[in-house]
Amino acid sequence: MTTAAIAAPRAAGHTFSLVLRVLLAVSLAVDAVVHLRLAGGYQQSAPSGIGAGNLFRIEAGVALVVAAWVLWRGSRSALLAAFAVGFSAAVAVVLYRYVNVPALGPLPAMYEPVWFFEKALSAVFEGVAAAAALTAVALIPRQRGSHVPTGDAPAAN
Repeated sequence: MTTAAIAAPRAAGHTFSLVLRVLLAVSLAVDAVVHLRLAGGYQQSAPSGIGAGNLFRIEAGVALVVAAWVLWRGSRSALLAAFAVGFSAAVAVVLYRYVNVPALGPLPAMYEPVWFFEKALSAVFEGVAAAAALTAVALIPRQRGSHVPTGDAPAAN
Protein backbone atom coordinates (compact mmCIF):
# COMPACT_ATOMS: atom_id res chain seq x y z
CA MET A 1 0.00 0.00 0.00
CA THR A 2 1.37 3.40 -0.93
CA THR A 3 1.85 6.28 1.47
CA ALA A 4 -0.83 8.26 -0.38
CA ALA A 5 -3.29 5.40 -0.02
CA ILE A 6 -2.64 5.33 3.73
CA ALA A 7 -2.76 9.12 4.12
CA ALA A 8 -6.12 9.61 2.37
CA PRO A 9 -8.26 7.72 4.90
CA ARG A 10 -6.27 9.29 7.74
CA ALA A 11 -6.97 12.79 6.35
CA ALA A 12 -10.66 11.96 5.97
CA GLY A 13 -10.74 10.68 9.56
CA HIS A 14 -9.01 13.84 10.78
CA THR A 15 -11.54 16.01 8.92
CA PHE A 16 -14.46 14.05 10.37
CA SER A 17 -12.96 14.33 13.85
CA LEU A 18 -12.55 18.09 13.40
CA VAL A 19 -16.16 18.43 12.20
CA LEU A 20 -17.35 16.47 15.26
CA ARG A 21 -15.29 18.70 17.57
CA VAL A 22 -16.75 21.87 16.00
CA LEU A 23 -20.29 20.44 16.21
CA LEU A 24 -19.66 19.55 19.82
CA ALA A 25 -18.30 22.99 20.69
CA VAL A 26 -21.19 24.75 18.93
CA SER A 27 -23.70 22.52 20.74
CA LEU A 28 -22.16 23.34 24.12
CA ALA A 29 -22.06 27.04 23.21
CA VAL A 30 -25.78 27.05 22.30
CA ASP A 31 -26.52 25.28 25.59
CA ALA A 32 -24.47 27.89 27.47
CA VAL A 33 -26.15 30.85 25.76
CA VAL A 34 -29.62 29.49 26.51
CA HIS A 35 -28.72 28.91 30.17
CA LEU A 36 -27.22 32.39 30.51
CA ARG A 37 -30.30 33.99 28.93
CA LEU A 38 -32.67 32.13 31.26
CA ALA A 39 -30.59 32.37 34.47
CA GLY A 40 -32.05 35.64 35.75
CA GLY A 41 -35.62 34.40 35.79
CA TYR A 42 -34.69 31.15 37.49
CA GLN A 43 -32.84 32.70 40.40
CA GLN A 44 -36.21 33.40 41.99
CA SER A 45 -36.57 29.69 42.82
CA ALA A 46 -34.23 30.18 45.79
CA PRO A 47 -33.21 33.85 45.97
CA SER A 48 -31.25 33.43 49.20
CA GLY A 49 -29.66 30.06 48.36
CA ILE A 50 -27.78 28.69 45.39
CA GLY A 51 -30.83 29.13 43.20
CA ALA A 52 -31.50 27.63 39.81
CA GLY A 53 -30.22 30.81 38.16
CA ASN A 54 -26.78 30.37 39.69
CA LEU A 55 -26.81 26.69 38.74
CA PHE A 56 -27.63 27.77 35.17
CA ARG A 57 -24.70 30.22 35.22
CA ILE A 58 -22.34 27.54 36.55
CA GLU A 59 -23.52 25.06 33.90
CA ALA A 60 -23.05 27.68 31.18
CA GLY A 61 -19.54 28.49 32.38
CA VAL A 62 -18.54 24.84 32.51
CA ALA A 63 -20.04 24.24 29.04
CA LEU A 64 -18.04 27.15 27.57
CA VAL A 65 -14.78 26.04 29.19
CA VAL A 66 -15.26 22.47 27.97
CA ALA A 67 -16.21 23.70 24.47
CA ALA A 68 -12.95 25.65 24.30
CA TRP A 69 -11.03 22.63 25.61
CA VAL A 70 -12.57 20.41 22.93
CA LEU A 71 -11.62 22.87 20.20
CA TRP A 72 -8.15 23.47 21.57
CA ARG A 73 -7.09 19.91 22.38
CA GLY A 74 -9.75 17.47 21.25
CA SER A 75 -8.25 14.94 23.65
CA ARG A 76 -10.10 11.93 25.01
CA SER A 77 -10.40 13.65 28.39
CA ALA A 78 -11.84 16.81 26.78
CA LEU A 79 -14.35 14.71 24.86
CA LEU A 80 -15.33 12.77 27.97
CA ALA A 81 -15.82 16.04 29.83
CA ALA A 82 -18.00 17.26 26.96
CA PHE A 83 -20.04 14.08 27.16
CA ALA A 84 -20.46 14.57 30.92
CA VAL A 85 -21.65 18.16 30.46
CA GLY A 86 -24.05 17.40 27.60
CA PHE A 87 -25.44 14.18 29.07
CA SER A 88 -25.88 15.52 32.61
CA ALA A 89 -27.61 18.67 31.36
CA ALA A 90 -29.92 16.68 29.08
CA VAL A 91 -30.82 14.29 31.89
CA ALA A 92 -31.45 17.21 34.26
CA VAL A 93 -33.78 19.09 31.90
CA VAL A 94 -35.81 15.95 31.13
CA LEU A 95 -35.85 14.85 34.77
CA TYR A 96 -37.05 18.22 36.05
CA ARG A 97 -39.63 18.38 33.25
CA TYR A 98 -41.28 15.09 34.20
CA VAL A 99 -40.39 14.47 37.86
CA ASN A 100 -41.07 16.78 40.80
CA VAL A 101 -37.70 16.33 42.52
CA PRO A 102 -37.72 18.09 45.92
CA ALA A 103 -34.96 20.42 47.06
CA LEU A 104 -31.81 18.46 47.86
CA GLY A 105 -29.70 20.27 50.46
CA PRO A 106 -28.65 23.58 48.93
CA LEU A 107 -30.06 22.62 45.50
CA PRO A 108 -33.52 24.05 44.86
CA ALA A 109 -36.51 22.13 43.55
CA MET A 110 -36.61 22.90 39.83
CA TYR A 111 -39.71 21.05 38.63
CA GLU A 112 -41.15 22.75 35.58
CA PRO A 113 -43.75 20.61 33.79
CA VAL A 114 -43.73 22.48 30.47
CA TRP A 115 -41.65 22.65 27.33
CA PHE A 116 -40.93 25.99 25.71
CA PHE A 117 -38.64 26.94 22.85
CA GLU A 118 -35.45 27.75 24.79
CA LYS A 119 -35.82 24.71 27.04
CA ALA A 120 -36.36 22.38 24.08
CA LEU A 121 -33.49 24.03 22.20
CA SER A 122 -31.08 23.46 25.07
CA ALA A 123 -32.25 19.85 25.49
CA VAL A 124 -31.68 19.11 21.80
CA PHE A 125 -28.22 20.65 21.75
CA GLU A 126 -27.27 18.92 25.01
CA GLY A 127 -28.24 15.61 23.42
CA VAL A 128 -26.30 16.45 20.26
CA ALA A 129 -23.26 17.33 22.38
CA ALA A 130 -23.44 14.03 24.26
CA ALA A 131 -23.85 12.00 21.06
CA ALA A 132 -21.07 13.87 19.22
CA ALA A 133 -18.73 13.43 22.18
CA LEU A 134 -19.35 9.67 22.35
CA THR A 135 -18.86 9.36 18.60
CA ALA A 136 -15.60 11.30 18.75
CA VAL A 137 -14.33 9.23 21.68
CA ALA A 138 -15.05 6.06 19.71
CA LEU A 139 -13.02 7.38 16.78
CA ILE A 140 -9.93 8.38 18.76
CA PRO A 141 -7.53 5.49 19.18
CA ARG A 142 -6.38 4.82 22.72
CA GLN A 143 -2.80 5.94 23.14
CA ARG A 144 -0.45 3.62 24.98
CA GLY A 145 2.74 5.17 26.11
CA SER A 146 4.21 8.00 24.10
CA HIS A 147 4.43 6.19 20.75
CA VAL A 148 1.42 5.74 18.52
CA PRO A 149 2.06 3.87 15.25
CA THR A 150 1.34 6.12 12.28
CA GLY A 151 1.06 3.42 9.65
CA ASP A 152 4.12 4.71 7.78
CA ALA A 153 6.38 2.14 9.41
CA PRO A 154 5.57 -1.29 10.75
CA ALA A 155 4.87 -1.34 14.48
CA ALA A 156 7.33 -3.24 16.62
CA ASN A 157 6.01 -6.51 18.00
